[in-house]
This record gives sequence, structure tokens and C-alpha cells, in this order.
Amino acid sequence: MFGMIPFERSDDNFFDLFDNFERKFFGNSNAAIPDFRTDIRDAGDRFVLEAELPGFNKEDIKLDVKDGILTISAQHTENKDEKDDKGSYIRRERRYGSFTRSFDITGVDDEHITASYNNGVLELNLPKAVPVVPEAKRIAIE
Repeated sequence: MFGMIPFERSDDNFFDLFDNFERKFFGNSNAAIPDFRTDIRDAGDRFVLEAELPGFNKEDIKLDVKDGILTISAQHTENKDEKDDKGSYIRRERRYGSFTRSFDITGVDDEHITASYNNGVLELNLPKAVPVVPEAKRIAIE
């Protein structure tokens, strides 16, 4: 359920002073683009997952469940064109964003998951699966 957490060496010494300065000033060059933020809380009979997806429309978001994995995908494309009287561009901007996150939903009744999207926040209600208690049987001796 938990991935490995990257760490950075912290044994600073005099000879690494300039390397460390460069690393701290410019940041880690291979850092990943941050995913959207999520909060998950236990509400007794269900888990509530809140994902911040500002700037997306409801139609831009897809929720998929396969083999006990919930995947949230959001993709948005926006084009803005401003032209003068001659049809020449004064300003032309394009914006594209795509995010995907997956969650292990073992122990969740995936047939009854509900979702809503309001003011840039996606909220999923993930009902907990009822544990199946094995039924005991008595076998008659003939």
C-alpha cells in the first residue's frame, strides 16, 4: 500500500559545499510534477476520498476500478485566441493538464462507490465491504 519514499543524503561536508549549494538552489532536476492532492478519512462505514482538481470540468474526470485498484484520471485542454482587426494574433495561449492517480481499494465495496464534483473538489464515498464470515456446517453421520 505504501510506496518507497525517496530520501536525500544529508552528510554535508566541506568538499560537497558547492554541489549541495547547487542542488538546494536549483532543486532536484529529476523531481516529478506533483499529482493532485487527496485527503482520505474513515467515516465509520465508509471511506471518504477528496481530491482537489481545480480548473477541470466534470466531463474531464474519469474514474475506473479494475482488480481492486481505483484510478482517477483528469485531462483538460484549453485554447485562447485573441486577434486584432486584421486577424493577426495579439495573444494566443494554450494550456494542457493531465493527472492520474491510483489507489488500492481492497476492503471496499466497489459496486456501491459514489462520486460528486463541486467547486474543484472530487468527493468519492467508498463503502467498506462487509467481511464474509465462513458459515459453519454440521455433517450428519449415517
